[in-house]
Amino acid sequence: MINKLSGWGDTIVAIATAPGTGAIAVIRVSGAQAFSIINRMFVSKDLEVQPTPTVHIGLLRDELEVLDEVVLSLFRGPRSFTGEDTIEISCHGSPFVQQLLLQACIKNGARMARAGEFTQRAFLNGKMDLTQAEAVADMIAANTLASQKTALHNMRGGFSHQLKGMREQLIQFAALIELELDFATEDVEFADRTKFYTLIEEIENTTGQLIRSFQLGNVIKNGVSVAIIGKPNAGKSTLLNTLLNEDRAIVSSIAGTTRDTIEETLNINGILFRLIDTAGIRTHSTDLIENIGIERSLEKMASADIVLYLFDVNEETQAGLETQINSFTEAGIRYLLIGNKADTGSNTEIFDGIPNIHFISAKEQQGITALKETLYNSTVSIDAVSEDTVISNTRHHEALLQVKQSLFEIRNGLDQQLSGDLLALDIRRCLYYLGEITGEINNEDKLDYIFSKFCIGK
Repeated sequence: MINKLSGWGDTIVAIATAPGTGAIAVIRVSGAQAFSIINRMFVSKDLEVQPTPTVHIGLLRDELEVLDEVVLSLFRGPRSFTGEDTIEISCHGSPFVQQLLLQACIKNGARMARAGEFTQRAFLNGKMDLTQAEAVADMIAANTLASQKTALHNMRGGFSHQLKGMREQLIQFAALIELELDFATEDVEFADRTKFYTLIEEIENTTGQLIRSFQLGNVIKNGVSVAIIGKPNAGKSTLLNTLLNEDRAIVSSIAGTTRDTIEETLNINGILFRLIDTAGIRTHSTDLIENIGIERSLEKMASADIVLYLFDVNEETQAGLETQINSFTEAGIRYLLIGNKADTGSNTEIFDGIPNIHFISAKEQQGITALKETLYNSTVSIDAVSEDTVISNTRHHEALLQVKQSLFEIRNGLDQQLSGDLLALDIRRCLYYLGEITGEINNEDKLDYIFSKFCIGK
């Protein structure tokens, strides 16, 4: 049962476009009084009698003062984003004009919307479930093709349909098992246990796939942090500049030029890689600032998703490289070994047999395309730009882990031929966590937290 939240009956208003100056801005008004509030300000025609959805142009006034010439888009509930009567005001993009119109709407009876309140009302009015509402926020934050595709798939109900299908089938079996309780003295079974085993197996497989997709989803949503590590003058800053195709980091033959970490982003096949150029690591330095930079480099190396260990093929030895590999392995650090300056005619054969090693020339831009492909394949296990459901929300992942545990308990109960009342408890628990993901089971505090992360006008 969905509870209406505080301020539910109010008519709300907010600027729906990004802050700042632009050609056009949009102010959204939603609620039972939306038409009457704007009608008092719009003198060109009576909005109350206009068909919807329609668009109208005219002047908006605050009493006798003309504020702006605007375009109004009218939507009557339930055929609107929020499911309520809604008007979207397209005005000129001056921040001053936007504030004038916003204050006029409030003066005439609207109140300022809370963060995410428009989407929250869409959810509470049954226009979308909670996974779709959260996908709206993901779509707004999307900064790569992969994150856009994932958000769009979930926003259109791809994830919801899978969950609802599982939940409906479980509800049917739960109803049959609980019906058996009414005939406990007659020793009858309405729920076919063999079919129930099959259903549990199907749901376990689907749940397992969704849980496994979270690693990819996290990569799609947050990107991959890549620390470029190596000794001074190995060419780390040159590699960063080459990967970015711009002079982002200062390049010098003087050892210790890079004193602090430099972070930039690189899009490879729709995935965002956060490249971190670090200070060269060496054990003996009397420079206090350089030592602080080295300390930060080691911190970035420990926290990165993957490390590119760059070394000069003219100076590194096989023994030294094997020592470095051992330190990565002991620390549980994922790494790629990158032999730089391989265009100088050096004998790279001395490194034969060492895994995860690639030879490049950052200065001459040799082997860079292959390096990008290797970096992508090392961190993204499947095609990130696909139509499959990918979980990127921690809340969903945690609930699915609970679903998985509940399914284990149900299967265990079937194996032990537990009574229907005990099986019913485990099924209800599984249904609870499935419903919590879609918002069919919720509480006001949780909803407030989820929607508080949205922007005001959404």
